[in-house]
Amino acid sequence: MNGSGSRTAAYGLVPADTTEDVRARGAGVSAQVAVLPVGSFEQHGPYLPLATDTLVACAVAREIAAAYPVHLLPPVTIACSQEHAAWPGTVSISSVTLHAVVRDIADSLRRSGVKALVVVNGHGGNYVLGNVVQESSARGERMALFPAAEDWEAARERAGVLTSLLTDMHAGEIETSILLHAHPELIRPGYETSDFVADDRRHLLTLGMAGYTESGVIGRPSLGSAEKGKVLLASLADSFGAYFSMLTADS
Repeated sequence: MNGSGSRTAAYGLVPADTTEDVRARGAGVSAQVAVLPVGSFEQHGPYLPLATDTLVACAVAREIAAAYPVHLLPPVTIACSQEHAAWPGTVSISSVTLHAVVRDIADSLRRSGVKALVVVNGHGGNYVLGNVVQESSARGERMALFPAAEDWEAARERAGVLTSLLTDMHAGEIETSILLHAHPELIRPGYETSDFVADDRRHLLTLGMAGYTESGVIGRPSLGSAEKGKVLLASLADSFGAYFSMLTADS
């Protein structure tokens, strides 16, 4: 399935669509689907930028928009990063605020004729997004959260990512690979020697990341590569097909 012909892989974080682009794309589908990247602004060790989760969510969303006729939205760039508060630069909003922002966006989209919303989440700490989707679905609204753990696992296996999803928790092989592919200019030296494993994190919600890592890294970034990042994104775009079909069925 092909997205807008006017789109290229070079777009930045903010989509360049005009209102006429959105109108034309919507005319060719049974139900319009919007895609909202949600990231964070939090520490990612000494070599990845604070905006890493937003950059990852946007890279996934751009890949989706290149393959499907969706309405790509600009990202939510600050979210729930309280577990990273011990590191300078991290900024958070409350889960209540994030819940309200996503709800308001979905409501606004429906008023303009866009019936379905997919939230592309780039930060594992945005737990409340699952509640937003569940509550919306129970009201009969069309909403989905992407990628699921199963989508990441399929992408990990296809890309040859060696680190498990448990171990690859933060600033590890997957995030480093995606940025090496999508934004290599933003990566600082040091990822090659920053591997750190802490698989038992049962008290993370109480202690925060500082209870498990001094560097802010949990994972094996040294195994990252641009080729893995490219395949990860391609796999996620393929997985999105089932979501698109589900949200546009019987409309």
